[in-house]
Amino acid sequence: MSASSAARRLTAIALAAGSLVAAAALPASADQDRDPDRQRVVISDVQYNAPGPDNRSNRSLNGEWVNITNRSRQSVDLRGWTLRNSEGDRYTFRHLRLNGRSTVTVHTGFGRDTRHDVYQDRREHVWDNRSDRATLTNRRGAVVDTESWGRGRGHDRDRGDNRDRGDNRGNDRGDNRGNDRDRGDRGDRQR
Repeated sequence: MSASSAARRLTAIALAAGSLVAAAALPASADQDRDPDRQRVVISDVQYNAPGPDNRSNRSLNGEWVNITNRSRQSVDLRGWTLRNSEGDRYTFRHLRLNGRSTVTVHTGFGRDTRHDVYQDRREHVWDNRSDRATLTNRRGAVVDTESWGRGRGHDRDRGDNRDRGDNRGNDRGDNRGNDRDRGDRGDRQR
């Protein structure tokens, strides 16, 4: 066998081995590419019933908020991600890189955006006190996380990991966030 023939044979073997390794690795990387954000970024808390009267003051509007938490160590670029309610009202993140193990609070009213607080700049409440769903979607349009309250009680998740989020979620909260009967006109407000 000549040297060039041996070199061609070794090259062919190396290419075949590389193809096998690449094919074996494809399902794992494809799975990660499909939903890499699902386990990293979550809706960690929702204050849908702002304390005090719903008088549409900026203080009242900013009293309702949604926390978005990055549970991973790596930062996540949230540019182009959206947060929406069940009626389709949508907030789109502009230039925000959420550091690892960090939380950003999305307020309904007006304010100055920082790394830890962003504002939707709305003049009306977004989250329904009785029943609503917050949905976080990445820039590719994939649902990353949801949080629901009201009908059906508690929260339900589209992620399917059924992790326990503590006793302060949903309508059976012990604090005033989910307790409409102590609020007078609060229970009558739909939006």
